[in-house]
Amino acid sequence: MKTWKKVLALLTVVAMMASLAACGSAASSAEAASAAEAPASAASAAEAPADKTYSIGICQLVQHDALDAATQGFMDVLTEKLGDSVTFDLQNAQGDSATCSTIVTGFVANNCDLIMANATPALQAAMSATSTIPILGTSVTDYATALDDASMDATKGTGINVSGTSDGVDAQLYADLTLELVPEAKKVSVLYCSAEANSVVQSDNFIACMKEKGVECEAFTFADSNDMQAVCTAAIEGADALYIPTDNTAASNMTIVANVCQPAGIPVICGEEGMCGNGGLATVSISYYDIGRLCGEQAYEILVNGADISTMPIGYSTNPVKKYNADFASAINFTMPDDFEAIAAAE
Repeated sequence: MKTWKKVLALLTVVAMMASLAACGSAASSAEAASAAEAPASAASAAEAPADKTYSIGICQLVQHDALDAATQGFMDVLTEKLGDSVTFDLQNAQGDSATCSTIVTGFVANNCDLIMANATPALQAAMSATSTIPILGTSVTDYATALDDASMDATKGTGINVSGTSDGVDAQLYADLTLELVPEAKKVSVLYCSAEANSVVQSDNFIACMKEKGVECEAFTFADSNDMQAVCTAAIEGADALYIPTDNTAASNMTIVANVCQPAGIPVICGEEGMCGNGGLATVSISYYDIGRLCGEQAYEILVNGADISTMPIGYSTNPVKKYNADFASAINFTMPDDFEAIAAAE
């Protein structure tokens, strides 16, 4: 009997030891599995890109074809690259510089990641509002004028929180175009808004180029759209042609120009395609949509890749094209040379 009791006790001890061994093995396996999973989870977290959204404020001076196209090109590029990670606050100043200031002040208060300023007055307002938020301009003809920095080298950047793209075209191309179309011209009038600094520069450059060709030019300026018709009427008196630079006020009111110049049979040379299509004869035009896209590429480099805006060169279009308005040509019975491209009619 005692022998059986000894055997039973021995079996019990063995069973308990086996059970403890099994529990220890299970615990060790669980710990090993947990230890193996922890680094994997940490690695996954490290590899996953941090969620990032970008807020961009867009101040457009006024609504017209050229500026609209530049804004659209800018937004298209960033939407293609960033999808839902980018949001735009697009506001139009309706041609008022004071409203530009109000708009960009709001962008600064809202801590936008970047401001896009479409046209010179919008750019100047943004510069006055912030020296830290990146500002990209577009549809700005001359950045040295806009920044009031005659020594600025556009190829090396502005040295401050500003860069962007230009709609500038060499004034000599407009002078050559004018004389190609009106080779016997003796007097050419220039029409622009006195409140637009870039228009002054373009006018002065055009007049200088025409003077070298022996052609007299006279500048006629208007303060706003209210006196534009009267000034335009005075400008064409005795003129063989009329030149209008990329002036935003004029661009928004080209029907006034057409209504004055078409009955008088005056060829109107415009600074860009949208103006020409709405009331001019011919232009040497760039694509505003393309310079808007280029500006969008700059924004991506700044926001995502950390590019230094202060050293970012100003971007330019490299493909100006001679274009004409077939309806205007027909209205003044003007035969265009074969190497001009007709502007597509608005749909």
